[in-house]
Amino acid sequence: MRQFLAPVVAVVFVGAAASAFASDQPPAPIAASQPDISWQDRLQHHTGQIALPDAHAKLNLGPDYYFLDAAAAKRVLTEGWGNPPEAGEGVLGMIVPTRFKPLEAASWGAVVTYQDVGYVSDKDARKIDQQKLLDQLRESEDESNARRKDAGYPTIHLAGWAEQPSYDPTRHLVIWAQDLAIGGGEAHSLNYDIRLLNRQGVLSLNVISSMGDLQDVRAAAGSIAQAAVFDPGSTYADHAKGDKAAEFGVAGLVAAGLGLAAAKKFGLLAILLIVLKKGFVVIAAAFASVTAWVRKVMGGKKKTVSAGSTPPSGGPDLIS
Repeated sequence: MRQFLAPVVAVVFVGAAASAFASDQPPAPIAASQPDISWQDRLQHHTGQIALPDAHAKLNLGPDYYFLDAAAAKRVLTEGWGNPPEAGEGVLGMIVPTRFKPLEAASWGAVVTYQDVGYVSDKDARKIDQQKLLDQLRESEDESNARRKDAGYPTIHLAGWAEQPSYDPTRHLVIWAQDLAIGGGEAHSLNYDIRLLNRQGVLSLNVISSMGDLQDVRAAAGSIAQAAVFDPGSTYADHAKGDKAAEFGVAGLVAAGLGLAAAKKFGLLAILLIVLKKGFVVIAAAFASVTAWVRKVMGGKKKTVSAGSTPPSGGPDLIS
């Protein structure tokens, strides 16, 4: 006890003497404590072929990516990226570029989920109206941002499409990406959705990053989508009469993926089937606000959001 008290007393007298000669000097800034993110170094990186039995699929990852299992992905989403615990429910894992640790400022990850909603018909794929969807989403912003303000988060504005919704009938692949302006400032978040259809439902590979990574993510989207291979008998082409059918098509899938408000305004009440976990509603929004703040204030390290700042259970009208 003595060895700790002596330096303290010395500091008091030195400080008092210094203040007598330099009382007009501003106090030295107090260094902000940095969150301990050393746990990211202990996350197990899975490589090669990754089985996703719940999605009737496998991921064939080459040397450029590694996979975090469900438990590790949940920790990154919640403890690392500041989402409430429900955000990790239903997540099968996360794909991360090999060159990054998951919590590095420049890092991005593809959150892997699966919706067992049945066979999604692509007969209405040409009915996707990109401008109408954009307008509908923007109409819901005021209500969504009011809830975000109450929860202490910055507002989110859909600045436009980073990638317009499109459907590839050969690969049965749906892609869209949103440019999200955060808090009315310069920070923009990227929400890049890759959805693959199979016989039983939809495999989602949702890349969450910043708009500055758009070119990188866009270039990687093709290889990420190709990494997913459905099991024999579970491909889209294996669809047979009598299979469970989704209550919406590709156009409805896009509306649902973009937001509940848009889905409701399109009259697609059955879309609620695809929003299985309300925790997903806040993944993109919370990551956008946390990342923007961290990159500006903490020089690249993500900060865990306290339980008191968790958004309300309704969440903003964005889903991952």
